[in-house]
Amino acid sequence: MQSIWNAAVKYHIRTVVIISIVVNLLVVALSFIPGYVGELPFLVTQLPLLNAVMNSFTFLFLLGALFAILKRNITLHYRLIYCAFTTTAVFLVSYVTFHFMAESTPFGGEGFIAGFYYFILITHIILAAAIVPLALMSFFTGYKDMRSVHKKWVRWTMPLWLYVSFTGVLVYIMINPYYSF
Repeated sequence: MQSIWNAAVKYHIRTVVIISIVVNLLVVALSFIPGYVGELPFLVTQLPLLNAVMNSFTFLFLLGALFAILKRNITLHYRLIYCAFTTTAVFLVSYVTFHFMAESTPFGGEGFIAGFYYFILITHIILAAAIVPLALMSFFTGYKDMRSVHKKWVRWTMPLWLYVSFTGVLVYIMINPYYSF
């Protein structure tokens, strides 16, 4: 039985590594592509708000999933995790689309608030890259009902994913006044 689990974990690790590399490289590549020439379509200007809304929902779904599993409500936990992955996927498509179309917006604050913003932004970016493989491994081990392995993954994944989703909203709130569209 143990060898079957090991084979399943190895298979999922390969899948997770491939998906993580592709997603993170795509996001990095977008930072080097020039933005849309001309006035942005209205729909594109609304994507940062959509990103913040999706991050808010992800945060709430994750909190709900955490409380559900603490109450031993596995079915609700599964459903809320699926919801969190769905809102994260919508966020990712929206984020990639926006950053493909729009130039980066510089933060206009100064002093303490600028230092706070950049601290939040940098930790958010680093942990957002790290959360891709962590969330995928947590998902796959949970889906395969590998509870002991799943618990080890989610011990790190849940607090980091909560931080990433919360700070995504915070970054939007802080940068929103500086959008030029």
